[in-house]
Amino acid sequence: MKKNQGLKDFYILWSTQSLSQLGSAMTSFALTLWLYEKTGSALSTAALTICTYAPYVLMSIFAGAISDKYDKKKTMLVCDALAAATTVLVFILYKTDSLAVWHLYAVNAFSGLMNTVQQPASEVANTLVVPREHYQKISAYQSLSRSVIAIGNPLLAAALYGLAGLPVVIGVDMATFAVAFLALLLFIRLPEVKNASGKEEKVLKLAKEGLQFLKEHRLVLDVILFMSGVNLIASAFDAVLPALVIPRRGSAVLGVVTSCSGIAMVLGSLFATVMRKPRDRVRVIYLTMLFSLGTENFLLAFSRSPVLWCIGQVIGWVLVPVMGANQNVIMRNSIPVELQGRVYACRNTLQFFTIPIGLALGGFMVDQICEPFMSAYGSGGFLAVLFGSGKGAGAALMMFILGVAGIVWCLAAGRRLRKYHYSDEGGTAL
Repeated sequence: MKKNQGLKDFYILWSTQSLSQLGSAMTSFALTLWLYEKTGSALSTAALTICTYAPYVLMSIFAGAISDKYDKKKTMLVCDALAAATTVLVFILYKTDSLAVWHLYAVNAFSGLMNTVQQPASEVANTLVVPREHYQKISAYQSLSRSVIAIGNPLLAAALYGLAGLPVVIGVDMATFAVAFLALLLFIRLPEVKNASGKEEKVLKLAKEGLQFLKEHRLVLDVILFMSGVNLIASAFDAVLPALVIPRRGSAVLGVVTSCSGIAMVLGSLFATVMRKPRDRVRVIYLTMLFSLGTENFLLAFSRSPVLWCIGQVIGWVLVPVMGANQNVIMRNSIPVELQGRVYACRNTLQFFTIPIGLALGGFMVDQICEPFMSAYGSGGFLAVLFGSGKGAGAALMMFILGVAGIVWCLAAGRRLRKYHYSDEGGTAL
């Protein structure tokens, strides 16, 4: 299979798709603000993201097989267009005063389904246009763009939503979609990928092949399963953070605090673009996650200062791009390109199925257990000293619980990872 000699196609694809992702993230953040204003519930706002990730759990394995079976470029174009259509639908409902909470859940579920099919096709597309020696670099660039989006989307969305309202945010989203769609349609040519047998395979058979590959390559599977536990805790954190910040400091401060995680990921991504190849990529994955989960949650739990919240976000997220780059290199080097769509889709199911669970768990724990508990027993004394008092104290208690859970998971589940050794030169060893 012929690869492009440079990174021109990757830069076009990466930059325009990242721009579109920024627009989509702004709409998502603005809808979260709109919903929290309507309900005041951590669980109801977390349910938006739950609806987005649910298709990963239910459909990813089959979506990856579809991605491997059909043309990658056409798959990406169709999925992007359908997802954009749902955003237009939200705009129409809002302008006619018909927008209801259940509309947002339904739209997020459909958009999540489109992303479920589009994402593995996009992963393979990047592999097709990038020479092997640049895998770590492009993984770092992808982390960098996600980081910039994490910085920009809450600040831009909060500003535009507050000054001009939801329609303007959606308008920006549609403009960025148009740029990415036209760039992919007109300027990107992807080499054709043929399956190894040369036969037309059924989707179910292709999905089983993705699972079989993971069963036979235990390192890749164990990294994925380790990260599924990390995602459970991290997604619960995402559900808890608005309930911690908004009652105490308001939605504007939430935008600033959320953006600090993006600033940290920019720094981490820049480091990942220039870092030397580590002698053991598995060890890097394990240690970075132990540091992240074992620091940020406690700092946010015990502090009431936005400055300390921002510092906690930086500490917790700065090494995430380093972890992501190392995981991506392991997967791209280990998985044949003709299998990548279905294997990445299996990864999506196994690694991300815990995200909707974590979001629901975090929202439920704050609304139904931690806030009532702190309201009844935390108005004074030792608990108030640790977690504060009033609305938001229960979210602080939940942050502490997540910190303990993160350390326990990394020490317990990470024992399996510590048995592996992976280097680009030497491959995998136990």
